[in-house]
Amino acid sequence: MVPFRSVAQFGVVLAVMGAALGPAPLGSPVRPQDAPSAASAPGAPNEGNAAMADRHQEDSRVLAGRRIVLSYPGPTPPAGVLRAIREGRAAGVILFGENITSPDQLAEAVAVLKQAAAEAPHPRTLLLMTDQEGGKVRRLPGAPELSARRAGSAADPVAAAADSGAGAARTLADAGLNLNLAPVLDVYDTPDNFIDHSERSYGQDPAKVAELGAAFLTAQQGLGVAATAKHFPGLGAGPRGANTAAPPVPRTGPRPARGSRGEAPYRGAIAAGVRLVMASWAVYPALDPDRPAGFSPRIIQGELRGRLGFEGVTVTDAMEADALAPYGGTGDRALAAAEAGMDLLLCSGRDPQQGEDATEALAAALDDGRLDRHAFADAVARVDALRASLD
Repeated sequence: MVPFRSVAQFGVVLAVMGAALGPAPLGSPVRPQDAPSAASAPGAPNEGNAAMADRHQEDSRVLAGRRIVLSYPGPTPPAGVLRAIREGRAAGVILFGENITSPDQLAEAVAVLKQAAAEAPHPRTLLLMTDQEGGKVRRLPGAPELSARRAGSAADPVAAAADSGAGAARTLADAGLNLNLAPVLDVYDTPDNFIDHSERSYGQDPAKVAELGAAFLTAQQGLGVAATAKHFPGLGAGPRGANTAAPPVPRTGPRPARGSRGEAPYRGAIAAGVRLVMASWAVYPALDPDRPAGFSPRIIQGELRGRLGFEGVTVTDAMEADALAPYGGTGDRALAAAEAGMDLLLCSGRDPQQGEDATEALAAALDDGRLDRHAFADAVARVDALRASLD
């Protein structure tokens, strides 16, 4: 795994829908006519209530799982991951370098994952994703070869960014994947800083980054691979020497704030129709001094959705980020992300149990009312709509 996802915390581990929710019983309240009759034989009402409780719990787990992205170690999808997919308790799977040994092996693994999705009670397209930004950050061999920095420095940067987006789409589509966790839209402040050192930023000019990011994502999505703008609301101020492995989540300083230079690329991406936006794990005092962006309703619901008007899918960065240690375990983090308005939870620790823990926590919070059922259904609908639009 490229070090940026395993160690980049500057408040983030970097890589860095109105559709039907399925059959009516999923997450639906029990109607009076569905309840067991009080005139049933002795013991029957209790048994019926217990059965309905079991069904409701299972429905909540399925609904919760439809917001979870799973991961696993090694080249072979394990039984637990395949079981969750077959039961409809997974929205997708993220793949890393350790999951890929050859084109034939990858094709076989992707086929197994897709077959499991086809065997679910209500089959939906599985989101199969990776980080294929370009340059140093590529999980699969092949395009795009240019880093964001090199594309931004090309003689025709817009054409170079569009070529990179198209190249990324072809590489992923050829491998059977349908979602790319790219492009990076961070506008760096200082040359060779945290995001520029790895050549992941298009530049220091917000308008230029907006234009090139839109070119990349438009070309990619035009070929059927969904794009992800990241890391909202921006990591361009991170110093190169930031300790990216240890908690607590560092603060970015005074920027970004409303109308900041880091905002323009997201406005451009939203206008261009980007399908997903990934939030960072950094704390932005000007927006919310108490919580990382991915745990902040002010930032996700207030800024991204309310002020910027984004209507697509929101996705967390890695839920296992060491910098999130002060915020509890997987279950606590899953709940915080859902409360903030994150639709998809990226359980990318290559530990299938991580996804199970996140699912159980969301289901429990859904059942006991800590999470609003209507808002939860809206999040699932956005994810389902994305899945329905992809192959």
